[in-house]
Amino acid sequence: MKLLFVLLLTCLAVSSASAQQQEIPVAAKAFMLSDYQTGQVLAGQNVHERIEPASLTKLMTAYVVFSALKQGQLALDQTAVVSESAWRMIGSRMFIEPNKQVTVDELIRGMIVQSGNDACIALAETVAGSEANFVIIMNKEAKRLGMQNTHFTNTTGLPDPNHYTTAHDLILLATAIIRDFPDFYPLYSLKEYTYNNITQPNRNRLLWTDPHVDGMKTGWTKTAGYCLITSAIRDKRRLISVVIGAKSANARSIESQRLLNYGFQFYDTLHLYKKNDSLATIHLWKGTQNELKAGFDRDVFFTLPKGQADKLKATMEYKQPLIAPVQLGQEVGTVKFILNDKTVEIYPLVALEKVDSASFLGRAWDSVKLLFN
Repeated sequence: MKLLFVLLLTCLAVSSASAQQQEIPVAAKAFMLSDYQTGQVLAGQNVHERIEPASLTKLMTAYVVFSALKQGQLALDQTAVVSESAWRMIGSRMFIEPNKQVTVDELIRGMIVQSGNDACIALAETVAGSEANFVIIMNKEAKRLGMQNTHFTNTTGLPDPNHYTTAHDLILLATAIIRDFPDFYPLYSLKEYTYNNITQPNRNRLLWTDPHVDGMKTGWTKTAGYCLITSAIRDKRRLISVVIGAKSANARSIESQRLLNYGFQFYDTLHLYKKNDSLATIHLWKGTQNELKAGFDRDVFFTLPKGQADKLKATMEYKQPLIAPVQLGQEVGTVKFILNDKTVEIYPLVALEKVDSASFLGRAWDSVKLLFN
């Protein structure tokens, strides 16, 4: 038998301002705005449409390099070998030279700040021996991160018919960098970098115009247009935007800023429940105790339009009879969150304690009671 309970959401503390979710026009081929904490999409258009990522590709190049550093396969002070192919790389460059030493740390900064294609090749060859081998790792990581509509053929983002992604997948990648590599993410806020006596500015103009913006990456090719992934944090809330195919460098900055302002102005992120807080007490049969504390195995956050908090409802469902033994963390039901009669999320309800089976007599007595329950 499945039992259903309505939960009282007493932990909502949000602005009482009345604001309805609004459509926001953005002058771009595709765009998306996401809340970092919840992963919820606040605005978007053509988010699953295949697009050319241009230099946004370098986010995945960086992700693989950061992973190698984290796993001890690479060191920041390690000297990289600059091949002729890296030296002669076309497009944006940090101007490395075959006869001049360069460290992994310098290459990373050249890739992130200066968007150096030559730095990407040198890093790929240092990590995997060749760019081709490195690209195999990039595609494996993309698959692991859930980037289902992405395929890479190079580390730089130079045009190729089989080199593609989506706005949605790029948000997943940006989120993963911030989440998985907090020690390296601050590199994306650097406004300029000097190597080989050549100083180049970060092309992300929002780093100068919005103090809340702390990353991430620009991109451009003739066929892709002007692209920008941006992340900003205000009042401990982080949003991530992606704009693909704007008409100019100025336009991609303006549209990205509008998206971020929209998300911060019209939405709130709510911390509904804390990990391991007892949410319900469920009757337990044939156990060393007859009640089981249940809750969530994670913090539960929601992003909602301001003024919509009182419309969020939650229902808890679990099966009875629930019979011991029960393991810590075992799923014992579900909690469904509903907004405006639509299910927006379902979370597992888990056991917050371990309960062993009762003695033979205890189990036998509960078996008798179950016959008449």
